[in-house]
Amino acid sequence: MSAIRVLVVEDEQLAAEAHAAYVARMPGFELAGVARSAGEAARFLTANPVDLVLLDFNLPDGHGLGLVQKLRAAGHLVDVVAVTAARDADVVRHAVAQGVVLYLLKPFTFATFRAKLEQYAAYRAELADREGEVAQDELDRAFGSLRTSAAALPKGMSGETLRQVTDAVRDAGARGAGLSASEAAEVVGASRVTVRRYLEHLADAGNLERRPRYGGSGRPEVEYRWRG
Repeated sequence: MSAIRVLVVEDEQLAAEAHAAYVARMPGFELAGVARSAGEAARFLTANPVDLVLLDFNLPDGHGLGLVQKLRAAGHLVDVVAVTAARDADVVRHAVAQGVVLYLLKPFTFATFRAKLEQYAAYRAELADREGEVAQDELDRAFGSLRTSAAALPKGMSGETLRQVTDAVRDAGARGAGLSASEAAEVVGASRVTVRRYLEHLADAGNLERRPRYGGSGRPEVEYRWRG
């Protein structure tokens, strides 16, 4: 699957540079460009392919949601993640109504930024290869990806370890390979039993595919592959 092309829309120079650098650190994402105003963003989107817009709301030439309205009116269905300090409930409701898929409040750490983009990537992967009608369980997995958080993890599991296991399997998938629990444990630096628990959690959530791996004697080993 090709990299997700991202446009950062942010008027403050330091914040724009930071968000662009964050995108560059994310596997599976590619920085398409940076726009410092709504007008500049609209012109960029007209001329360049973009999958995701990281959108600040307080722009020098208007509100970010005004840009979203214009894009939707023009039939532009690019996905939008709000990256803003705007906490007003009415603004949030309007953002959701206009199709903003995720909301990231400033200030935030790279870990929080990474978690949001990983949620978006999981959602996108669920729908990437679907054609025609989709089943209820497929929709549930896709929309559930947008709402997954460390707080929803089973007791005893950490968001950081989940991220490491996810990265290991996704990196292997980018090479066209899968990982066994032992191989993933070696990458992550944790025990096989611990890592297998995270792999099973991801598989049960629909993010990973289990496959039998044959070779040698004895029972076949379970291989985990990123779906999408």
